[in-house]
Amino acid sequence: MKIISGGQTGADRAALDAALASDRTAGGWCPRGRLAEDGIIDGRYPLTETPRSDYAQRTCFNVRDSDATLIVASRPLIGGTALTERLALACGKPCLVVHPDDTPDVIAICRNWIERHGVQILNVAGPRHSTSASAYSDTRRIMDALLATTPLRAAAAGRSPVGLPE
Repeated sequence: MKIISGGQTGADRAALDAALASDRTAGGWCPRGRLAEDGIIDGRYPLTETPRSDYAQRTCFNVRDSDATLIVASRPLIGGTALTERLALACGKPCLVVHPDDTPDVIAICRNWIERHGVQILNVAGPRHSTSASAYSDTRRIMDALLATTPLRAAAAGRSPVGLPE
C-alpha cells in the first residue's frame, strides 16, 4: 500500500515518515515551491509539486489520486482538514475520520476499512502543527501501528493480499 500526503507539518509529515520508516512507497502532491507552514518541504519527501502554490490544489490532487483518505483528527474538522473530507466525499472516495485517542481499536477499524475498500493508495491527512501540537505524534503512532499490521498490498475487492493464498 502506498501512502500519500501533502507534506504539511503535523499529520502529513507523520504519515510520510511512517511510510518511509516501514519501507513503503510514499509520495503525493505539494504546493509549487514545496511550501509548508515551516518553510520549504525537505527534499527527502518524494512529493510532486502542483502547478500552483495553492494548498487547496494540493489537497484536491491527493484526494483525486488516492483510493481513499484517512483523516487523523478530532472533530470538528477545520481548515484544510475539513476541505480534505469535503473533497473526498464530493469525489465519492471513501473517507474515514479517526480520533487520535481511540487506540487500540482505531488500528483495527482502519485496517478493516482499508481491506473493505481494497485501498492500494491511501491519502493521509489531518491538522498541521500550528493548529494541533500533537498532530504529528498522534498520526505517527497510528500510522506506525497500522503499517506494522497491514500487508504491503491491501486486499483489493475479491482478491487476497499479495503473498497470501486465496
